[in-house]
Amino acid sequence: MDDGFLMEVCVDSVESAVNAERGGAGRIELCAGLVEGGTTPSMGLLQVVKQCVRVPVFVMIRPRGGDFLYSDREVEVMKADIRLAKLHGADGLVFGALTEDGRIDTELCTALLAVCRPLPVTFHRAFDMVHDPLVALETLISLGFERVLTSGCDSSALEGLSLIKRLAEQVWNSVTARCVTSGLFPPGGGITERNLQRILEGSTASEFHCSARSARDSGMKFRNPNVAMGASFSAPEYSIKVADVAKVRTLNAIAKNIL
Repeated sequence: MDDGFLMEVCVDSVESAVNAERGGAGRIELCAGLVEGGTTPSMGLLQVVKQCVRVPVFVMIRPRGGDFLYSDREVEVMKADIRLAKLHGADGLVFGALTEDGRIDTELCTALLAVCRPLPVTFHRAFDMVHDPLVALETLISLGFERVLTSGCDSSALEGLSLIKRLAEQVWNSVTARCVTSGLFPPGGGITERNLQRILEGSTASEFHCSARSARDSGMKFRNPNVAMGASFSAPEYSIKVADVAKVRTLNAIAKNIL
């Protein structure tokens, strides 16, 4: 964070990881299934990404899309994925878990954090689904999470800006978190070149999270228009979304100009 901020780019491919680093990203969040908000990537993807980039790579630990209430077997999968991610060079982990009444699952988070040690851990946007974000924040700080990715419990970080600011103020006023910096709250969700300045100025954040993707037409010449590989909401087979070097650079330049 030589320039006073850090840009984390969420990626789901080697190409996107390389483009993010070329554009100036200071950290990568590696996922699969971005159309579902991000799920655990394959260890093959992690291995190759680690060979191709030098910036830290944080690995998403989320066994499926949907809610953040996990069964015992899903928890075993998460623990196994954490161990494998550490084995294959992850620099940090990203996960979140809630109880059925929308509170932080402290028992599960404590168990998963123990498996993650000594790597830093981010609590992801499961935070945006909690019943009481101010109470949830205190819980996460006491558990030892290094950062909390949030859109301010709204559809995007811009809409949730007032809550992000309240959370930051709560941290500074908290006896248990006097040493926590504004890096605890990287805003994420719907960040673009058009709104980044307002988000950073309004949140006092020193980090932010984005995907900065553009659609690229597939190289396939033969195309079957009658078959789809996923559900109706899935991305079309003949269009690929990748991190855009130009977009990453633009966001980087905006943040440098502000901070």
